[in-house]
Amino acid sequence: MSFPKRKNIQDQQRQNLVIVGSRNPVKINCTNSGFHQVFEGTYLVEGLNVSSDVEAQPVGDEQTYKGAFNRAKNSKAVFPEADFWVGIEGGVEKFQGEMAAFAWVVVLDRNGKIGKAKTSIFFLPKAIADMVDSGMELGAADDAFFNRENSKENDGAVGILTKGALDRKNYYQQAVILALIPFVKEDLY
Repeated sequence: MSFPKRKNIQDQQRQNLVIVGSRNPVKINCTNSGFHQVFEGTYLVEGLNVSSDVEAQPVGDEQTYKGAFNRAKNSKAVFPEADFWVGIEGGVEKFQGEMAAFAWVVVLDRNGKIGKAKTSIFFLPKAIADMVDSGMELGAADDAFFNRENSKENDGAVGILTKGALDRKNYYQQAVILALIPFVKEDLY
């Protein structure tokens, strides 16, 4: 696999700034790891509290994607000096009578290019799905059901349900990397 090389020493010394549209440490860490895994050079990743402009618990692909896009777009509006802006939004969706969980990742760059990817999906236990159906955000439902605190800033539902085999950071990181494809293969996008 080849990654883009910097054109000169001045570019190599320049620190690229990546703004994540959230202060959630999981979202910041998965973005940091994803950028460093894909690109050479120095990337500084910082989080920023911005609105997703969707419901606290997005339902369906469209609303969840919109939340991720809005987080990236709103980050760019607040901090236009950055090089990249990243939005990550977790959502749920009914599929054949069960509730699936997933997330969308959107990456914007200074030139207006957009990268986007979706995580894999997994199905929630009925008891948690019922709590979400009643209006509870997935993170709050996880906390209530598993007697935890702030699981969405730690291992999340995916980490709890897989006994840590896949935590939320690694779950999101793959989608961050996939969303970076248009920036890796610029000649194709």
